[in-house]
Amino acid sequence: MTLKKVCKLVPKVIPMLFVFGILYSCENDIAAVEALTNIKKVPINKGKNVELIYSEKAAVKIKIIAPLSEEYNEKDNHYIEMSEGIKVLFFDSLLNVASTLTSNYAIQQVSKKIMEAKDNVVVINDKGEKLNTEHLIWNEDSSKIYSDVFVKITTKEEIIMGEGMEANQDFTKWKIHKIKGTITIKEEADSLNSK
Repeated sequence: MTLKKVCKLVPKVIPMLFVFGILYSCENDIAAVEALTNIKKVPINKGKNVELIYSEKAAVKIKIIAPLSEEYNEKDNHYIEMSEGIKVLFFDSLLNVASTLTSNYAIQQVSKKIMEAKDNVVVINDKGEKLNTEHLIWNEDSSKIYSDVFVKITTKEEIIMGEGMEANQDFTKWKIHKIKGTITIKEEADSLNSK
């Protein structure tokens, strides 16, 4: 091949090599793409042994205690995650504890003004009535707590089981939806004593 022919081919071959190089180098590494899409979320605030106080007209209404609190603000989703559990104290007008709520996990949806408690949720009021469930929602605006999963409420007289419930936040007035069963405690205790 003469130098003249080579010089004519160079302008045609170089762009082809350039395009081939680009196409060849654009191969995606699946692990690299997954690593980019699975970027770990980082909290904007993080605290250990946190205590939050909610008050109304200078009167303490609620105290939230969490071993770990992590606040996130992702686009339109502002929330506080309490992944190591939570304890909530609800106070009456005389600052006596009216009820307590505990769970192994909680998340507060700040903009929606709701808190979800999950995993071994227990609510106990000052009358000794006890609610057990795996998922409970507390609506801050309406001051109500509710659930749509299995619940068990234990009073001095009976144990009531059902699917879903609603109550005021201090758990002094409550209602179970879709009652599945009731066990009377007094009768069982009386029958054991008569034997």
